[in-house]
Parts: sequence; C-alpha cells; structure tokens
Amino acid sequence: MFLAEEICGSEVDAQGRCSHYRQHWDVVANRCATCGKWWACHRCHEEQADHPFGRVSKQRADAVLCGVCGKRMGYAEYHGAVGCPGCGHAFNPGCAAHEGMYFDG
Repeated sequence: MFLAEEICGSEVDAQGRCSHYRQHWDVVANRCATCGKWWACHRCHEEQADHPFGRVSKQRADAVLCGVCGKRMGYAEYHGAVGCPGCGHAFNPGCAAHEGMYFDG
C-alpha cells in the first residue's frame, strides 16, 4: 500500500506537495538514483540530502511516483502525460523544465 510518507521533502502533504511546490497539480515525486528515495522536488533534496541529486535512467521503470495514488512509472509513461495514468490526477506541465535534473539518458 502506498503512503505519502514515503516522499521526502519539506512540509510534504498527503499527496506529495512540498513547501516549494504547492499547487493542485504538484503531486509528482522523483526518485534519486544516489539514495533511492522519493523526493517532492529538487529543492527539498538540495536542502535535506548530503549528496547531489542522482539522475535516474530514462530506462528505469520506477523513476516517478504519483503522490495521489502511488502509481510508479518510468520516463516513457510519464513524459508528456497530462495526468497520472493510474488515477487521472493532473500533473504540472512546468515539471518538464526540470527534466534534466531528474533524468539521465
């Protein structure tokens, strides 16, 4: 069973939103390849982790997590999606601007 508590960050709510990104659609958590943990955002990781954010391979099947339903997905399933394929909750289209921080090759 998925618990939003699995998502690390600053003031993370029940759907994975953090103090930096609080809009309705800010529900995506990304896996850090270095520590393996789910993070609400790159800023939370920068503030709380003792290492740089490890970019996850675009081939990895569980690189992204929906904070609403817990659906784990790979880059191919997540990239360009307007919402979660599991529950339909909208994703923030602005997240595409941070793609280079989270994904590798």
